[in-house]
Amino acid sequence: MSRRILWINPVGTAAYDEPIGAALREEAMADTRIDVASLTDVGPNNLEYNVYEMVVAGHTMGAVRWAEQHGYDAAVIGCFYDPFLRAAREVSGSMAVTAPAEACLHIASTLGERASILVGRSKWIPEMHENVVKYGFEDRHTGFRVLRMTVNEFQADPACTEDRILTEARKAVEEDGADVIVLGCTIEFGFYKTVQKEIGVPVIDAIVAPLRYAEFLADINSRHGWGTSRALGYERPDEAELNAFVPVIDPVVSRDPRG
Repeated sequence: MSRRILWINPVGTAAYDEPIGAALREEAMADTRIDVASLTDVGPNNLEYNVYEMVVAGHTMGAVRWAEQHGYDAAVIGCFYDPFLRAAREVSGSMAVTAPAEACLHIASTLGERASILVGRSKWIPEMHENVVKYGFEDRHTGFRVLRMTVNEFQADPACTEDRILTEARKAVEEDGADVIVLGCTIEFGFYKTVQKEIGVPVIDAIVAPLRYAEFLADINSRHGWGTSRALGYERPDEAELNAFVPVIDPVVSRDPRG
């Protein structure tokens, strides 16, 4: 069962599109095709601040609509804040939509008793904690560990990043009682295998988990018809109003070279 997935980096830079695409394709099922998109004509190159989320909101919804119209089976909004996930599901049609925190926390809850989330900065914690509570995992969460790094520093010096992740992951296990580690930023990609081997508990990567979750959602939709319900909160807006208020926006797309 083949599937097409669009990973949306909800920022105004394509700097991470190709490396994230390459990392995702290494992890995906053999018959999954993954394109990676970022936004055009929008400023922020990260979403570390809530106000930046507001700036990219309309463009992200326009990109979700573009993905729906271009026949993708699933889309991922690639930020651990899970920005606009409810809104994206309102406009997604038959396409599945997920985001990193939702996927990581659901997967972590099946693998262990209590998870710790490793974040770059303390600034991120309040909004991410809101999602932990909203998704129902507050009682299975040991808290957050802070790496003291910005989004754009994670890939600048991989050795330094890996060392900080290892240090805080060990503390989370030995001091906080965590038996699962969640990497709380999509730009923390590329480190989970080494850290997992070193500390001996599952380490959930923030791009691999939503990829797997998107594949799962696409498959159960295709095989069983289990798609987003329109009966209550995810009712789709009137089409004329949707076209007027939330226009389709063509993103910058890095295509899967496998076709």
